[in-house]
Amino acid sequence: MAPVTVVEEADVIQSIQDALQYISYYHPVDFIRAMHAAYEREASTAAKDAMAQILINSRMCAEGHRPICQDTGIVNVFVSVGMKVRFNTDSSLEDLINEGVRRAYALPDNVLRASVLSDPAGRRRNTRDNTPAVIRVELVPGDEVSIHVAAKGGGSEAKSKLAMLNPADSIVDWVMRTVPTMGAGWCPPGMLGIGIGGTAEKAMLLAKRSLMDEIDIQELIARGPQSRIEALRLEIFEKVNGLGIGAQGLGGLTTLLDVKIMDYPTHAANLPVAMRPNCAATRHIHFTLNGDGPAELEPPKLEDWPKITWDGASGARRVNLDTVGPAEVQSWKPGETLLLSGKMLTGRDAAHKRIRDLFAAGESLPEGVDLKGKFIYYVGPVDPVGDEVVGPAGPTTATRMDGFTEMMLAQTGLLGMVGKAERGPVAVEAIKRHGAVYLMAVGGAAFLVSKAIRKSRVVAFPELGMEAIHEFTVEDMPVTVAVDSQGESVHETGPRLWQGKIGMIPVAPVA
Repeated sequence: MAPVTVVEEADVIQSIQDALQYISYYHPVDFIRAMHAAYEREASTAAKDAMAQILINSRMCAEGHRPICQDTGIVNVFVSVGMKVRFNTDSSLEDLINEGVRRAYALPDNVLRASVLSDPAGRRRNTRDNTPAVIRVELVPGDEVSIHVAAKGGGSEAKSKLAMLNPADSIVDWVMRTVPTMGAGWCPPGMLGIGIGGTAEKAMLLAKRSLMDEIDIQELIARGPQSRIEALRLEIFEKVNGLGIGAQGLGGLTTLLDVKIMDYPTHAANLPVAMRPNCAATRHIHFTLNGDGPAELEPPKLEDWPKITWDGASGARRVNLDTVGPAEVQSWKPGETLLLSGKMLTGRDAAHKRIRDLFAAGESLPEGVDLKGKFIYYVGPVDPVGDEVVGPAGPTTATRMDGFTEMMLAQTGLLGMVGKAERGPVAVEAIKRHGAVYLMAVGGAAFLVSKAIRKSRVVAFPELGMEAIHEFTVEDMPVTVAVDSQGESVHETGPRLWQGKIGMIPVAPVA
């Protein structure tokens, strides 16, 4: 009988812990190279500026071992267990993985944000340790355990799409109709993972698993496609980039760094197609366990990161948040760069809901929460470590707060908001009606943004954890005027301008 590989439970736990810490602060090197190449090619000033912040943030995180993004994700694990493997444990494999997650997210030297909520359709209580992970296990021939670990941010996960197309429908046409509806909340430039075939849930799994493969689209372009799937990848890559959405949705040459496709046989009556984006904080790693101890994860070299300089103050308007008023706000132009200094409050979905419930009950805002003439920052920061004022604190997707915008502007006297990506029509109309403004910070540059925060304290709803209302004192925090007081949105004008410049890139049809 062939020898059996024995994998110790401690090795599984330690490897999961190490992998999650590793991907929290190290981008994959293939991603860094692809982003840098896109940065070098970019002709849009706004998009190039956003990519510079992402690359600088990435290097800072690699050096400081702090999270690339404040949203440290929901953990996804794909496990392939060789049939000649035995685990030396009395626990389930799922329990071992979750123990690794638990330890990783609470590691004192690099605390990661716990974002997972139990009772999702009810009380939505934070599990406090980011468990449970989403785990997929398969049995395969062999004598080792192959594990892919990813931490998927909520903003990009929210943009996942699934369609049950008719067999004669065009996949490319569906993608081209769908991508513009995704907005910029998934933090482009990034990757698109596409799953084709199987059943609805199989297509979604294929799409997610495809995102864990290395970026190689430029090599594919250089040698040319050798299969129908490769030709499809190229067609989608070129046509989506031709939309001009660009980095952070501001308009530019690069929306996608790669397109990945995996397929599977399907029923004759069906054509399931799933599409899942991976954001600019792409986090994944692969390792194997073969009974020789925990996985050894080799850190990348700092010279793998480009040395980019970025001067946020160049041409920027400095704004004092403690004295700014409506007249000054109305002078700000779409696309203008501002450097914010002074006090602002924070608030995400849960805090906005609490405020709405207070107003509905005829009550006032909590003590310490005065929004009149103030700005609110849509953020759920990572806990600080060492001498940090606050951990990585990048913006969250602003459209989730669209339904609260009229209430906040009308009933609190709020002057402006800071978040990530575009605002929807309802929010834009409210901003215009009240002469307010929406400012955009770069998603995927959370550690860089946190360096502008000089003081932080919780002022309301401490039980909400990372969703509590904080008061930040900031100095020279860089933002872009995304929706001005007249309702003009750069997320509409920018892509439209760049699509006109680029035009649709002609691609030979897939045979």
